[in-house]
Amino acid sequence: MSHKTLYADDDKESVRLLLRLRLPPLVVGLVLGIGVSVLTSRFEEALAANVKAAFFIPFVVYIAAAVGAQTQTIYGRDLRSGHTKFLTYLFKESALGLLLGVLFGAISWGVTRLWLADPLLAMSIGIAVACVVALAPLIALITTELLNDFHEDPAVSSGPIATVIQDAVSILIYGAVLSLILL
Repeated sequence: MSHKTLYADDDKESVRLLLRLRLPPLVVGLVLGIGVSVLTSRFEEALAANVKAAFFIPFVVYIAAAVGAQTQTIYGRDLRSGHTKFLTYLFKESALGLLLGVLFGAISWGVTRLWLADPLLAMSIGIAVACVVALAPLIALITTELLNDFHEDPAVSSGPIATVIQDAVSILIYGAVLSLILL
């Protein structure tokens, strides 16, 4: 039995249908977002060891989400054409993630080192940014592919779901790196 994906089209669909399509992934994101807050609280000791580390939480989460959003948007758009090759995307997005991770990690390290003159914090930020950016395209790509396989509109579902997964992974990596280096 084949299932057809219903795409949210603001030009053609009613507000009621658009709400029905958009609400479930946003509710999942809301619940998981609360979980991300709980996860962040687990790193209270590392954040207390250097309160300046808290300055970078929005940045670490943002940069990973932005990189992932690019992958999700491009792959989701190309899925609709029916001509995507998942393994090609997987290879190229992995390479892009690694390159961007190294680049952004190095820039983040340098800026933090110059700004705050704290070598351990700078190292923590650089390593965490490199890791979260390197993983971001993979999380976005795999989430988008899985949701598409479940016949969910990737434009509606993968953004909120991939973002909250990426946020959780970013906080987990950032907290773990801080804990290892600062404690």
